[in-house]
Amino acid sequence: MRAMILAAGRGERMRPLTDHTPKALLEVAGRPLIEHHLYRLAQGGFEEVVINLAHLGGQIRERLGSGEAYGLSIRYSDEGYSALETGGGLFRALPLLGRAPFLALNADIWCERPLRPIELRAGDLAHLILVDNPAHNPEGDFALTGGRLRNQGQDRLTFSGIGYYHPQLFCTCTPGRFPLAPLLRAAAQRDRAGGEHYAGTWSDIGTPQRLEALNRQHGRLPHPPQVR
Repeated sequence: MRAMILAAGRGERMRPLTDHTPKALLEVAGRPLIEHHLYRLAQGGFEEVVINLAHLGGQIRERLGSGEAYGLSIRYSDEGYSALETGGGLFRALPLLGRAPFLALNADIWCERPLRPIELRAGDLAHLILVDNPAHNPEGDFALTGGRLRNQGQDRLTFSGIGYYHPQLFCTCTPGRFPLAPLLRAAAQRDRAGGEHYAGTWSDIGTPQRLEALNRQHGRLPHPPQVR
């Protein structure tokens, strides 16, 4: 199974930190966010990783290179100046991801759930990792019933930004910019998506304040980004 890290976002809510540094290279505990993901993917048994690039993507490519330093093989899906959103970015990268199910995760999250390959249930198009609702998303995104993803229901949970996908999830898509959520909701509606609740440490690092809070939790603040 291959993995993809979604790292093409502009990071508007993280400005001014992301004016000169891509969001994926902002530091937590003295190391860029994306490097934490890479080491954990290698520990989980992954060997091949795809990373999508857009805003300041050259810095990411320069920092990570071929992936050899992390025990991985990295290939890049360049989206140009403007990112294609999650759905469009995944669709563009499918030729690099192959025909088998793959793992995809957002670069701008912190999650201590192990990243390891799994097998999708026969006929499923997706398997999402859901977490307790944070303050900024109190209504949640999906419900779970017996491990099945539901669009409606009690005790809704928040999508963590970590999911396993079958390429067939994108079979009706065309190139361009589009979100992932409608595809997931359609799969859930047809009972072709599963999920699990992870109750451990997770954070959506969407603002400078959340980044600072996470670094305080880990006992250090990030180095100021270098202006290029």
